[in-house]
Amino acid sequence: MLNRREIIKLGALGSAVLALPVDRVLRATVGEPTAAPSVATPFSVRMPIPAVLRRTGVTANTDHYEIRIREVQAELVPGLLTTVRTYNGEFPGPTIRAFRGRRTIVRQVNELGHNVAVHLHGGHVPPGEDGHPLDVIPPGGSRTYRYPNEQRAASLWYHDHAHHHEAVNVYHGLSGAYLLSDPDEARLRLPSGRYDVPLQIRDARIEEDGTLTYTRASARPHMLVNGKERPFFPVAGRKYRLRLFNHSIDRYLNLGLSDNSEFLQIASDGGLLTAPVSTTAVKISAGERADIVVDFSRFAPGASVYLRNSDALSTENADVLRFDIGAGVVDRSRVPAHLADIPPLPVATVSRSFVLDLDPERNMHVINGQGYDSARVDVSTRLGTTEIWSIRNAEAAIPPPNFHVSHNFHTHLAQFRVLDRDGVPPGPAEAGLKDTVFVPPGSTVRIAVTWSGYTGQYVYHCHQLQHSVESMMGTIEITP
Repeated sequence: MLNRREIIKLGALGSAVLALPVDRVLRATVGEPTAAPSVATPFSVRMPIPAVLRRTGVTANTDHYEIRIREVQAELVPGLLTTVRTYNGEFPGPTIRAFRGRRTIVRQVNELGHNVAVHLHGGHVPPGEDGHPLDVIPPGGSRTYRYPNEQRAASLWYHDHAHHHEAVNVYHGLSGAYLLSDPDEARLRLPSGRYDVPLQIRDARIEEDGTLTYTRASARPHMLVNGKERPFFPVAGRKYRLRLFNHSIDRYLNLGLSDNSEFLQIASDGGLLTAPVSTTAVKISAGERADIVVDFSRFAPGASVYLRNSDALSTENADVLRFDIGAGVVDRSRVPAHLADIPPLPVATVSRSFVLDLDPERNMHVINGQGYDSARVDVSTRLGTTEIWSIRNAEAAIPPPNFHVSHNFHTHLAQFRVLDRDGVPPGPAEAGLKDTVFVPPGSTVRIAVTWSGYTGQYVYHCHQLQHSVESMMGTIEITP
């Protein structure tokens, strides 16, 4: 893993290292891997389900928690101990379960030797609670975040966002699920309890001595699900809600079942879709989420089926997780034909264009030709304004492995609607509310976003986190 000197080297604002594109940044800071990574026997370890964070206090309308951010050793690959950065010593972090109408207050204590900032990804929160990249918790310090939970049910997540540390910190473990529910969702009788399972998926490179090496995506052959390399998961012969999280810092995943059978997608980043979508694959880039329902009763007890990433490199095992099917059980859950109402889009009064590109002269990823400057406001808008944003990836397509020329786009504070991709309306799986959208090379995605609820400064950025480290980020200021 990176030592303190390498972290400082990577995090120094304006350094020559930060002016290099992602592959060259990582080669300059940590070098090329010089030996083969560890070899793990796939599907030899049971997949854990992250523990739900225990409350430290409860009032009439608020749940209180405390998390200590610290390094521990964890067994990601069987038989090897790896030093990781964690929330409360857990990799990934403990799951926070929240409820619309009840506030969540989390005191975060930084026991690491460098800055951190905790961002609730997808959260509709005041600017002081957003985990702004420059609003950091110093070593030995603490910060209390207050989340109002006034938005609809959704699979959110929390992760580090300290500028110039975010990619390294998330890669080394600082991420966790934040599951927000509400009465509307509960009335649907979707699979729940032990049959509602978060699958936090990410890539890694773990050396033979257990070191977690920060290097380019094409050199990370390990695939972790809930912190274990290619585990197995016993399931009953019934319906499961599987919440798919892509916690990679820059890799996209295309997930389906190994028998190519259909399942139902019921939600995306911002919560439930209007209706379930029958599909055989779900593509999610770094930071995106999708909730699916798989009915395992169609498989014979004793059978196995794999969750497979069809966008795996040719040198990798495409199978990510093995489901081992057990006996059938009573299943009173259902997936209704109508899931949720999504309000119609207000009339947009502002249009903006954003070009994501690599500046060849400065060798730096930029938005509209500019790198991130905390003293500059890139977009100024008024509270309640609906805008159409056109987001174009100006990079040229290259053959795989091509993770570093793909981009995606994440807005803080506001969920958005995807209007079209290269002029074509989105498919039903992208027709709901989102906060992160994939933008492949040469493509243009248009979104509609309404800035509501709070005034102040927020950021938008590429959620290929090494790109935001390099400066692919901007500031929006929302005024009354």
